[in-house]
Amino acid sequence: MTPQRQLVLDAVSELGHATPEAICAKVQEIAPAVNITTVYRTLDLLEQLGIVRHTHLGHGAPTYATGEHEHVHLVCHRCGTVDEVDAELLNDLAGTLARKTGFTLDPTHVALSGLCARCESESDEEPVAQTAGSGEGTA
Repeated sequence: MTPQRQLVLDAVSELGHATPEAICAKVQEIAPAVNITTVYRTLDLLEQLGIVRHTHLGHGAPTYATGEHEHVHLVCHRCGTVDEVDAELLNDLAGTLARKTGFTLDPTHVALSGLCARCESESDEEPVAQTAGSGEGTA
């Protein structure tokens, strides 16, 4: 483990869910010469080794967290809040997928999009705007 790789791992551990850019900025506080390419290569290696994992929480760059993050992400598409719930909540879905399709779900790599409780209660007061790709007008 090189010092640069250790700095990247330390940044991931400290930041929790963080984009490569945020990880790079954290590493550069200690080692300004480390560039974004080094961070991406290190994250790739650490993921291959099972030390970190990435999740796509929406559009844009993935976020990285240490391997012990065993949860599902709930992303509010209105306010952007990210909550975490136990991956076991998807056990029934995982079982159904396995029986019907042979597919093995990795629920810890899942981000579900919807409305958080706060935005949902606000939507009772005002209609939610439809987004592109919501199923209306698509074939």
